[in-house]
Amino acid sequence: MGKAGESIPDEEWERFLREAEAGTAGAPAEPSARARMVARRLAEGDRPEPWRSHQPARRRRGKGWYAIGLMAAVGLLVVALDPGRVAGWLAGEGGESTPLATESERPDQPPTTQAPARRGTLDEPFKGSPAARWSDGTDGIGLPEAKATGWMSERQVARTLEKTRDFLDASSLDPGVLRGERPKKAIASINPHQRDVHDFLTTAFRSPSRENDPLLLFSRFDKAEVRLVGDVVKVRGRITFREGERGAVEVVTDVTYVYPVVRAAAGSDEVVRTIVRREVVMSWDDPAKIVTEPGTFSLVSYRVDATNAGCDTFTGYLTPEFGAERATASPGNGDRVDPYDRSKSVETRMREGGDEGCGRATRS
Repeated sequence: MGKAGESIPDEEWERFLREAEAGTAGAPAEPSARARMVARRLAEGDRPEPWRSHQPARRRRGKGWYAIGLMAAVGLLVVALDPGRVAGWLAGEGGESTPLATESERPDQPPTTQAPARRGTLDEPFKGSPAARWSDGTDGIGLPEAKATGWMSERQVARTLEKTRDFLDASSLDPGVLRGERPKKAIASINPHQRDVHDFLTTAFRSPSRENDPLLLFSRFDKAEVRLVGDVVKVRGRITFREGERGAVEVVTDVTYVYPVVRAAAGSDEVVRTIVRREVVMSWDDPAKIVTEPGTFSLVSYRVDATNAGCDTFTGYLTPEFGAERATASPGNGDRVDPYDRSKSVETRMREGGDEGCGRATRS
């Protein structure tokens, strides 16, 4: 992949700067405020390997819970673990040893489930999980064939898709970020002229809350509490693209990450898994029409579901729970949810299941 600015022709960028500085008619518009994160506080349920979902509203202009411009507000839904189904599950016909091909389109059904009691171990942290057949890291993210779209040539689209995958790596797979460090590289990829987004991120890392939660975009664990098992995160998902507003290239990502963790204390060997699914839409804008910087994108929308990540907790970290905590939790009262089911979008699942109460994940 080339330098960050290579995807924008020099002459186009120079023209953009001249027109923006001169304030001429047709000069690029500065991105309007796009981000206002809102999370609805819900009750904690039984066996809280929770499923937290953030769903943006449709694009609209307004105030309060809705953002101005492309970025939408987000709500919160949590799903606790169904105590009857936390035991390990086989990943489907062919067993755990048969790797799956990279996902190129939305599957039409969830992974096959079987019910032998098999939990992950330190040597086999994905044992008993559909993720055992998934690819490692960004190898599990399918990229489409590039073609000229909007203001970009085929070559520029190809580089943009690579940069998009780099953002997913920097936000959800970087070892330092997973240990709780600030995701500086990922943040640097977001258009600095999207002030609401950057203001939100500043607040989210300084004082995380349900309204300002860095987990909407980034995966982080408190290294004082838990640690990852090994150096592999299992990933399954895909990236697609289309022409967006003002000729932008709008890239849609839908990716599920499975993180095996143990307590940070020396000698800990109880392995649990945190499962995070993110749908992030980003706009790679035409610099002749939108004020942006080379190699950066504007956030359009995002939805997040997380299982065993903390139920109604807003610490800025994914907070998985282990057997002792689950044993004393109150029962969940929502619908059962399979965190490995990628056959429905997050929006569809939330619409069908509603956003009240605490649901139950059927497996981990």
